[in-house]
Amino acid sequence: MDPVVHFEMPAEDKSRMVKFYESVFGWQTKTLGKDMGEYVLATTTERDEKTGFPTRPGAINGGFYTKKENWPAQHPSIVIAVEDIRDCMMKIADAGGKVLGEPVEIPGMGQYVSFTDTEGNRVSIIQPKSM
Repeated sequence: MDPVVHFEMPAEDKSRMVKFYESVFGWQTKTLGKDMGEYVLATTTERDEKTGFPTRPGAINGGFYTKKENWPAQHPSIVIAVEDIRDCMMKIADAGGKVLGEPVEIPGMGQYVSFTDTEGNRVSIIQPKSM
């Protein structure tokens, strides 16, 4: 089985969002630079320094991206780790889903692309550099 490894949510006001999740849930956040779209990483559980993945089975970390008017399906979503992103993209299309563009390289993490499933949900897949 391919595991869920990350969650993503859109944010209109990142400082408001950071204050909310840090104060309510005690999450730690880190805003990445312009080259990473000022994505905000959300640490919800301890992670392995070598791999970046959570140390507690079943726990995931996540992030927040800037909500944009012209982007499709900006709702909370999950990211699923796969061994071969191109193979999975073909399986998604064959099963009735729609891949949203081409994979992008996330520095230090791996290749990433989003898709919509047969129910209209936006989901993403990542082929990690290491798991």
